[in-house]
Amino acid sequence: MKIIVGVKRVVDYKTTVRIKSDGSDVETSTVKMSMNPFDEIAVEEAIRLKEKGIASEVIVVSIGKSTHQETLRHALAMGCDRAILMTTELSIQPLACAKIFQHLAQTESPSLIILGKQAIDTDDNQVGQMLAGLLHWPQGTFASNLAFHDNGVSVTREIDGGLETLFLNLPAVITTDLRLNEPRYLSLPNIVKAKAKPLNLIAADTLGLDLQPHIELLSVSAPSKKRNGVKLNSVQELITRLKDEAQVI
Repeated sequence: MKIIVGVKRVVDYKTTVRIKSDGSDVETSTVKMSMNPFDEIAVEEAIRLKEKGIASEVIVVSIGKSTHQETLRHALAMGCDRAILMTTELSIQPLACAKIFQHLAQTESPSLIILGKQAIDTDDNQVGQMLAGLLHWPQGTFASNLAFHDNGVSVTREIDGGLETLFLNLPAVITTDLRLNEPRYLSLPNIVKAKAKPLNLIAADTLGLDLQPHIELLSVSAPSKKRNGVKLNSVQELITRLKDEAQVI
């Protein structure tokens, strides 16, 4: 079984996010960038499936500038077999991303596509669902456990009030939740081996797809700071403050 895994390069989750001085976007040029944490879980799961003999090949895919090769090499060092970078200078939005993965599904014919449930920079949570719709494949989102059978896979996912288990026929699209696994640490030998693994660059604008952004980002601003809470000594003091300071009673 061939598996495609999608990964996105985002601002490292340990980094304090800063807004550009003109408010046009988040500053990314001088901060540490890493693989989206949910995508790293997707990579880990695909590699574990190969180690169990369920998968025969794991292909990791990213979309963006040449700097994304660093993220793909990280995935190769984790254990992926080969990587594809769909190069573009455009800001790829969810539908365009789903169309690119649809193209890859048609050319690579995988049995499974695994994506993180969302990227931590935009929190869109759309690509997996859009991709399944474009391909007319079954989808299992927010997966916290996978169990493979002869003709498909059972996907356990958290819902309000409990767990839900879906059975999907393959091929299918799965998006991963944090509880699915814990990604492995990279070893130095695997980092060295990853440098020799194939990484193909394909210009995204040669695919004949509409990749132009259709949503305009007007501005970005930092959230307002929360006021510190105050501990009062009595109910009477609370009433006094509500009357004199807040003037709500």
